Amino acid sequence: MTKVLYLYGGWPGHHPYDIAAWARELFSELNYQVEESQDIFTLDRDLTGYDLIVLGWNNALTTEDLSDSQEKNLLDAVATGTGVAAWHGAAAAFRASLKYHFLLGGDFVEHPAGEAFPQPYKVSITDREHEVTAGVEDFAVASEQYYMHVDPNNRVLAETEFSGEHLPWLEGLRSPVAWVRQWGAGRVFYHSIGHTPADLSEPNVRRLTKQGLRYAARVANSHSKEKRSWRN
Repeated sequence: MTKVLYLYGGWPGHHPYDIAAWARELFSELNYQVEESQDIFTLDRDLTGYDLIVLGWNNALTTEDLSDSQEKNLLDAVATGTGVAAWHGAAAAFRASLKYHFLLGGDFVEHPAGEAFPQPYKVSITDREHEVTAGVEDFAVASEQYYMHVDPNNRVLAETEFSGEHLPWLEGLRSPVAWVRQWGAGRVFYHSIGHTPADLSEPNVRRLTKQGLRYAARVANSHSKEKRSWRN
């Protein structure tokens, strides 16, 4: 059975406990054995025994950060095959940890609409050949539209386009919404949706997330004899 560490908490404005209830449904459907933690000190131990670490943490407006040892434990575990799956505020967490964001593949910069919430926008699936996007259609969101700084080595699965309504110079520019990437032997999956539980309950978002969890987990891929490619 796939063994999962689910780390969630941080800023209450991202509804971590309500979203945890949503995530438990996906874990149950995937038949994952899940250990939950709301304490970043969980990362102070050896993490290589987990097949997947799910990061539902956001601390953009709080003070928690990763210690050097926590950062090393996380990166070492993923390098040896533990997967990572994360969404939304995980890209705004642990701002001082450059290696954490290197692992994740991106960094939240801004949502140009600012306090004009919710912001309606469209998400376009740009890679329909990947298993994570199988059966996922383009969809609309009314939430925070993230502007991301991202690693050019990501395999981008979905994008959003900015209207320029709030920052005219962004009109027509596109930013990644979902991607996968490799870190050593481990796979990483991230998408930027999830400010509220309602965002994640949209059927296409739910499917994208569930398939991303399955893709990233070590056990889900252990039956393949093919060597994992850094090209994902």
